[in-house]
Amino acid sequence: MTVLVTLFGGGGFLGRYVAQALLQRGARVRLVARDPKHAFFVKPQGGLGQTQFIAADITKRATVDRAVQGSDAVINLVGLLAGNLQAVHVDGARNVAEAARAAGAETLVQVSAIGADPASPSLYGRTKAEGEAAARAAFPGAIVVRPSIVFGPEDAFVNRFARMIEVAPAVPILRGATLFQPVFVADVAKAIAAAALDGKRYAGRTFELGGPEVIAMGELIRRIAALTGRKRSFVELPDSLGGMIAKFGFLPGAPITQDQWQMLQRDNVVTPGAEGLAALGVEPTPLDSVAPTWLVRYRRSGRFGAERKAS
Repeated sequence: MTVLVTLFGGGGFLGRYVAQALLQRGARVRLVARDPKHAFFVKPQGGLGQTQFIAADITKRATVDRAVQGSDAVINLVGLLAGNLQAVHVDGARNVAEAARAAGAETLVQVSAIGADPASPSLYGRTKAEGEAAARAAFPGAIVVRPSIVFGPEDAFVNRFARMIEVAPAVPILRGATLFQPVFVADVAKAIAAAALDGKRYAGRTFELGGPEVIAMGELIRRIAALTGRKRSFVELPDSLGGMIAKFGFLPGAPITQDQWQMLQRDNVVTPGAEGLAALGVEPTPLDSVAPTWLVRYRRSGRFGAERKAS
């Protein structure tokens, strides 16, 4: 019998890739979102009857209970950078885990983030850690997956800097020495799918997913400029100024929130000795090998300017 995997957050950036990885491995996938029509674009990637869509809100337990009925495995991808993090990261994770256990699901994958720590200076890091604990309290064999910064064609990280570099003659850099280990979205998706479809093997384990390269924020932004063929001046702002900018993060259009500033105080890299992509059978993809395929749109003349002198 074909495995049914219920995917909370299936219409999001990472969710579309996880759905594709599951469908390619023959699973039936139930995509759950507050508004399922935002996930309908996934349907052509599967065969007839291979995808299902259902409306649910992980902060509303009754809707979660309906969504997980009959599931063999459940994956929770839902997360926020701003808003009610407690309700989504903690209460929502608990709702999904309790519902999955009550429905008799064999596997639960809770997707968290590197930096999840009950002692984190950021609310994001603390609530991610509390969400992991809540999921495992309700579903003891839950598999926790912690990616570093995830990059890909639709991301809000590399693309954000590419847009900034495209329009600004001078590019400000906050916390330029902070280290990241960017990981390709398709690699993360394959890892999550592997964990979900072999839950007995990976039950109760935690995986930290990072790419093949550790890179500082300042170098990463300069790399993006090079990949888009843009010559720019870069200004590394002192922490005193960065902190002041972050204090206005509550305003519309602010470049960074106070909580994001707190997140930048720590490196975002895989913990030495932690299990990662290799343990889930995935070879990490370098940023430079795939980013040019979508960053080309930020070049002065698009694809036709790919070989022109940097501007």
